[in-house]
Amino acid sequence: MKEEVIVIGSGVGGLASAIRLAKLGCKVTVYEKNEFIGGKVHTRDFNGYRYDMGPSIFTEPHLIEELIALGADQKPFEYHALPESFRYFFPDGTSFTLPTGTEETVKAIVEEFEENPERVRAFFKRIKKNYEVLKPVFIETTLHRFSHLFNKKLIPAILHIPRYGLFTTMNGFSKRFFKHPKSVQLMNRYATYNGSDPYKTPGLLSIIAHLELNEGIYFPKGGMVSITQGLADAARSLGVVFHANSPVESIEVTQGRVVGVRVQNTVVPASIVVSNADVHYTYERLMPLVKRPKKILNQELSSSAVVFYWGMKGHFGNLGVHNLFFTEDYQAEFKAVFETKTLMEDPSIYVHISSKAEPSDAPAGCENWFVMVNAPINIGQDWTALVAQLRKHILHKLSASLGQDIESFIETEYVNDPLRLQHTYNGKGGSIYGNSSNSALAAFYRHPNHAPGVKGLYFAGVTVHPGGGIPLAVSGAKIIERMVKEDFPQEAL
Repeated sequence: MKEEVIVIGSGVGGLASAIRLAKLGCKVTVYEKNEFIGGKVHTRDFNGYRYDMGPSIFTEPHLIEELIALGADQKPFEYHALPESFRYFFPDGTSFTLPTGTEETVKAIVEEFEENPERVRAFFKRIKKNYEVLKPVFIETTLHRFSHLFNKKLIPAILHIPRYGLFTTMNGFSKRFFKHPKSVQLMNRYATYNGSDPYKTPGLLSIIAHLELNEGIYFPKGGMVSITQGLADAARSLGVVFHANSPVESIEVTQGRVVGVRVQNTVVPASIVVSNADVHYTYERLMPLVKRPKKILNQELSSSAVVFYWGMKGHFGNLGVHNLFFTEDYQAEFKAVFETKTLMEDPSIYVHISSKAEPSDAPAGCENWFVMVNAPINIGQDWTALVAQLRKHILHKLSASLGQDIESFIETEYVNDPLRLQHTYNGKGGSIYGNSSNSALAAFYRHPNHAPGVKGLYFAGVTVHPGGGIPLAVSGAKIIERMVKEDFPQEAL
């Protein structure tokens, strides 16, 4: 193909789209508003402490390997499996380390929480089967073109509907298999992986747990940023050109088709535009005159986050790479995030320490703590006051759980909140994943990977189909590749 392609945003979805379209022979240019390439998957250094600023959990590494292998230089992508998944800390003072490997995980859950081993195995088998049935017709395929959706794998997926848990919540689905409240809480937390509420999200989304529990959790050499660095290098090897510090001002549409974008008040022509920007931002700011899909854009948004990046002058042997300190009242936490739009005093706290796997991420004898809580989107709250109060609650909770004065170890600090996230990534209200999945039909209200009525305009990233997270952003790019080949057949070589 000889099409001129412009990709807006250099997140994982944008990079994956750039690689695939460049591989088709298109001339691809990526415009990025920030000074760095990678979107949410980028890195910063504070006084010798290196942090991955966004996503920290890595699954399905073969998807990144496949993309990087499309590059001309064939650079290897290095990673390793982690020996454990998570360390969990409960309000009653107990803790539990979740291993990796299906049988090892089943055994650990059965022994720790006295669960029925057959029911636990049944859960693992069910989410695995649900994922395998859904993947070819939902994750790897658009729901919005009949020619894609209707294939030989659709019938088995339809016949399997009663087993998805589509019409119960994730909490209800978990309770079908687990009896101990702590076991249920462990499985419910996977709703947060796409910014949703397990007491509203359909049980179908328990397939998220499959990737981590059945397939394993990994760590890329050099940290998560090596993913976007590897993808950017592969893209450059195919001739993709990147422009950082170059926000797109508008998408130019004439007579129902894309003709380019405006950058620095100059129109750059293109017959194909892929927006990796937040889908709400794309419609509201980049093409306000194009008809909006109101029902899709009016859905409840996913959660945001508050993240403290702490340089810790000390080593904590009872913590691993991934750690979670649960709240006493998990349901109240989600009510605060989605209903009252505030921060509760006792939130669940995720502590990611990449220096446990990559020692060079912190000075000798020190650790880099990424401390995150789920937060509501920005609707004008006083984030300065909320974050200051949250910091006190987090320090109190962690100090009580770990038996040490945590604040005394902090020597560097940086904070991200919904307002800063909104400004940095243009996510509506600081939402991380676009629409939430807080209804049974939420998956059908994600924006498609193309713009109905605008030829040549496509959408990538976590705010559109198939959903949030690195694996789904990568899958969306593959859907776009197929659509482009169909929509521009006369240009095929």
